[in-house]
Order: sequence, then C-alpha cells, then structure tokens
Amino acid sequence: MTIPSPLLLGSWALSFFLCQACTQPLAESTAATAGEQRRQAAAPPDTTGYEIRPPADPNGISRYYLGRQIAHVMGHEGADWLERSGRQQEEGTDVLLKALRLKTTDVVADIGAGTGYFSFRMSALVPQGKVLAVDIQPEMITYLQDNKDRNNAPNVEPVLGTVQNPNLPANSVDLALIVDAYHEFDHPREMMRAIKTSLKPNGRVALAEYRAEDAKVPIKRIHKMSVAQARKEMAAVGLEFVESVETLPQQHLMFFRRAK
Repeated sequence: MTIPSPLLLGSWALSFFLCQACTQPLAESTAATAGEQRRQAAAPPDTTGYEIRPPADPNGISRYYLGRQIAHVMGHEGADWLERSGRQQEEGTDVLLKALRLKTTDVVADIGAGTGYFSFRMSALVPQGKVLAVDIQPEMITYLQDNKDRNNAPNVEPVLGTVQNPNLPANSVDLALIVDAYHEFDHPREMMRAIKTSLKPNGRVALAEYRAEDAKVPIKRIHKMSVAQARKEMAAVGLEFVESVETLPQQHLMFFRRAK
C-alpha cells in the first residue's frame, strides 16, 4: 500500500493543535485570541513533564512530553489531502463514527478539525446537538465557515483556538474527538487540561492514533502512539482509560473520561 507523503509528515493532523473561541464572530474571537495569548505570556511557564533536548527523530521537534518526542505538525497547504477519496477505506472512518455512539443531542468537539472531514459527517448524527469544529489555523476556520451551507451543516460551529487552549466553554462537551492530531500538540498537557475542563460530568474523550505496537502500519514511528503511552499522558491530567476499540484498519480508538 502506498502512503502519500503528507501522511508520513503528520497523518491528517494538518493544523491539529487547537483553537481559541469562535462560537462567536471571527473578529470577536480574534480579539479573544490576543487576550488569551497575553494572559499566557504573563503567566510563569509550567514545565512539568516536558523536556527540551536535541530531536532524536528529524520528523519531530526538540520538545518531549513524558518521554515522547512531539511530532512536527502539517500546515493548511495539505487541505486537499484530508478530503482524498480513499480516506474512508484507508482509515475506516465510517467504522470510527459508528464506534463513537453519538446521541442526537450531543455536543461534540472536533479537535483539530482541519477541513471538517469529521465535523460535517458528525453534524448529521447530532441534529439536535452541535459540532464545535476546533482548529488553530484561520485558513481552516474560513474553510469551515464557507462550507457549512454546502454540507448542509448549520449546527457546525468553527472555533479558533491556540496551541494551549481550544477555547471551549466549561462543562459543555459530551465528546471531544481527536483524530491523528494529539501526537502533534506542542502543549499536550495544557491542551488536555483545557479539554477536560470543557467536558460535561459524563463527557468522554475519543483519541484516534496510529498503532505504535503494529510494525505493519506504514507510517513513521513518531506519528504513532501506543495505548500505554496514551494512558500515561491522559492519566497525568486526570483522565482515566475506559476502553480501546481495535476495529479500525490502522488506528487505536481510545476512550477516556474524567477520573472519579
């Protein structure tokens, strides 16, 4: 099987780091983004769990989290690849959506939404709910806004965030979905803490990552994660493991919830 070079650079994670409030008009969310950035700059950095050392893999950065080197992220220039015709078969995206077990009234956060591949598909599954399509790249927010009508998805709300905060309301999200993106977060601990805060009491996190335990998965090691590593990193922010669904062709689909 031939894997396109963008996959080797960062799966479909594209912009996948995250965003800052855009359930309001873009001009207002831009101001909120600037305010959040000033607040973060003023706060003393918390480096718990992080290391800075020379990159062991050139496809990653010099930042490590709990022993794992963080991968480079792709840019919005690869948007067309996210919508490639073979994606459903390669990744089993229909199987993934079914495994989420969404209710019609759910509020879902698609973290690192990119072009909205999953956002627009989930829209039809939550007709009385909504999809918060989170991304850090303004280009992707524009794409999502422009394509809501074409996809008949009025309940998709683009949200522009930062690499440390997805700008989601507290206690508002039933499910946070992160597909092939988490391993590229610059600030995974800060992001997951913010996502945890956004969850309702019974809210869940669904994390899809290429299987590090399977050498047959044709992707570079830095763009894979093991269940053990994912569990360690989620536990560090107070998220407990629920289950790992192993019916996708190449990925783990791991579910977490707030630790009781």
